[in-house]
Amino acid sequence: MIYREAGQFKTSYAADQAIFPIAQDRVLAVCFLAAAFLVPVAASEYWLQAVLIPFLIYALAALGLNLLTGYAGQLSLGTGGFMAVGAYSAFKLTTTFPAVNVLVVFVLAGLAAAAVGLLFGIPSLRIKGFYLAVATLAAQFFLIWLFNRVGWFVNYAPSGTISAPPRTVLGVMTTGPHATAAVRYWVALGLAVLFALIAKNLVRGRVGRSWMAIRDRDIAAEIIGIRPLPTKLLAFGVSSFYCGVAGAEFVFLYLGTAETLAFDITLSFLVLFAVIIGGLGSILGSFLGAGFIVLVPIFLTNIPHLLGVPLPVAIQKEIELMVFGALIIFFLIVEPQGLARLWQITKEKLRLWPFPH
Repeated sequence: MIYREAGQFKTSYAADQAIFPIAQDRVLAVCFLAAAFLVPVAASEYWLQAVLIPFLIYALAALGLNLLTGYAGQLSLGTGGFMAVGAYSAFKLTTTFPAVNVLVVFVLAGLAAAAVGLLFGIPSLRIKGFYLAVATLAAQFFLIWLFNRVGWFVNYAPSGTISAPPRTVLGVMTTGPHATAAVRYWVALGLAVLFALIAKNLVRGRVGRSWMAIRDRDIAAEIIGIRPLPTKLLAFGVSSFYCGVAGAEFVFLYLGTAETLAFDITLSFLVLFAVIIGGLGSILGSFLGAGFIVLVPIFLTNIPHLLGVPLPVAIQKEIELMVFGALIIFFLIVEPQGLARLWQITKEKLRLWPFPH
C-alpha cells in the first residue's frame, strides 16, 4: 500500500502534467539517479567498461531511434550509419580543433549526424513503411562505404581506424587511453540523463503531439494543419542527433579505437531490437531494451561456466544467438508493447493492491 496516491491532490495544471505526478515516483527517480552516480564507488572496472558504459550508449541510440520510429512512426534501419557519422565527425573535430571541449565536440558531432539525417529523411514525404526502411538501409550502406573509401575521414591513416585522442574536461582526463572507466561512465550517464529529460519534455509538447498524429494517421494530421514534411524531417533530425552523439560516445567513451566494421548493419539491428523489446513510444522502454541487449548476451555467455559445462567457443556463440533470438520472440509474444508496458501494468496493480485489478 506504500504506492497509493491517496491524499496527493493536484492543484495546478503543471502539477497534473508533471513528468512524475506521483510522489513515490519522484522519490524513486531521485534515489535511482543518486545510486547511478555512486555506482563507480562500488562497481569493478569490468562492470563499468563492459556493461554500464555500453548500456548507456545503446540507451541513447535507442532513445533516438524511438523518437523516430516509436513516436513519429518512421521506420529506420540506418541507425549504425548515423552513429558512424557522429563518431567520424567527432574524430575530425578533435583532431582538427584540439582546443575545443570534448563535450562540445559531442554536440557538434550530433549536429553533423542531424544534417545527414535530414538529407536522408527527405524521401519520407513520398514513401513510408517498408519502402522507407529500405531507403534508410541504403543510407546505412552508403555511409559505411563513404567512410571506407574516403581517407580524409580517418586523416589518411593506413589502418583506416579512428582513435579517441586524450582530452580533459575541467582538468579531468575524459577520453583517451588514460581516462578511467569511472570518469567515462559519469560522462555517459550525465549525457544520457540530460538527453532523456529533453526527449521526455519534447514528446510531451507540441512537437511530440505532431509526431504522434503523423504516426497514427498522417492524412488526418495534414487535414488538421500539421505539415507532414517539416514534422517528419524534424523527427529524422532529432533522431539522428541522438544517434550521432551516441556514435561519438561509442568510440570516445567505450571502444577507444574503431573502424567502420563497428557500425555495420548488426549495430542497427541491435538498436532496433532494443526499441522493440523495450517498448515503442516509451522513453523508459529505450533504457529497458538497452539493458536487455547488453545483459542477456553476457548472462548467456557465462551460463556454461556456471553450470560446469565445457563448450567450444564457436558452439557457445551460436547457442547464444539462438537463445537471444528466441527470447526476443518470446517477449514479443508475451507483451508486444515491450518491457515498458510490463512495468506500467505492475505500477497499475500496485496502485490498486490488494484489490483485484
